[in-house]
Amino acid sequence: MNKKTKLRIALASATLVVAAATGTALASGGSSSGSDSGSERPSTAQNKRGEQDKRQMPAVVEADGANVFPHSLDFDAPSKSFYVGSLKHGTVSTVGTDGKVRTFIDDPQIVSAQAVNIDRERGRVLVSNVDYGTADRSRKDAPFKVAGLGSYDLATGKQNWCVDLTALTLDGKRHLISDVTVAPDGTAYAVDELTPTVFRIDPEGNASVVLRDDLLQGTLDIPDFLDDVGMAAVEYVAGDQLIIAMADGSLVRVPVQHPEDAQKVRLSTPLASPTAGMRLLADGSITAVSSGLLTGKPARIQHVTPADGWKTATVTVTDTVTDPVTSDVSEGPGGTTYALSGGLADLLAGKPNDGFTLTPVRTG
Repeated sequence: MNKKTKLRIALASATLVVAAATGTALASGGSSSGSDSGSERPSTAQNKRGEQDKRQMPAVVEADGANVFPHSLDFDAPSKSFYVGSLKHGTVSTVGTDGKVRTFIDDPQIVSAQAVNIDRERGRVLVSNVDYGTADRSRKDAPFKVAGLGSYDLATGKQNWCVDLTALTLDGKRHLISDVTVAPDGTAYAVDELTPTVFRIDPEGNASVVLRDDLLQGTLDIPDFLDDVGMAAVEYVAGDQLIIAMADGSLVRVPVQHPEDAQKVRLSTPLASPTAGMRLLADGSITAVSSGLLTGKPARIQHVTPADGWKTATVTVTDTVTDPVTSDVSEGPGGTTYALSGGLADLLAGKPNDGFTLTPVRTG
């Protein structure tokens, strides 16, 4: 089966996912204890607590950016703005809590902007450069041949540098830089979803391969679209380590100084698959979102609590998002957490949309 045939089938599959998501009423699953010390019946007490939680949650942000199709986001607290990348236009936009979308970065070198990371300490925005074959600037006959990282001034949007990471591999394979994280010294680490490669990029834009290991090889197949999907998200954590979320629901711990000692984190239960995005919380734990792209079921928000320096971790589901194709989580105003539903299924199906949604979610 050639790539064009696969893509056509993938578009049809994406349409079916959208139909399943919008045509089926699915209740979010919450955990509850088996006893209740109050006089009310458990169901009544739980309903009241649920209503109170909803009143305390901030409002959903309905962003007005037509055909932006963001995959990831980050939040800049001083400006009270979210930053989102566009898979369709290759731009980066700011989004206020009023839902207004304003283009901030428009660099012709960026085909599709996937990962977005605000590095306020160094006054920059990091953006990963990818190509699904569906963007305005895509090479439609050669998808997944672009892999890079750009750095842009946080005040002006002007490019500092934009590095081509495929120049380090020269392997002729498909690549997709799914996420990037920043260490305290300003070193960025980017992960490739389609090869088992972790890149290191210093603050001046000099890049190298820090790890290439079969442990990071993808095993998840998206029928008739992508095979062997691997690293979906990465966070730098205490202990000079990277925590990498694999699309299959596993986590891998990579010691930065000794990447050859990388090993899987022993989880109480795997994250739901496909895992799509993560956020590092103030206490050192992580919130992760798992997309319902393959099932049409609500996306799951999960809390990952580490132990033994991230050798082990406990996973609990803390919330769901009705839109199954939810791909990232980020800090929001006042220490909140928001999940991004960017319309990826519409993009793959070749359908327009009129915006995207940022949904506040519970993290614990």
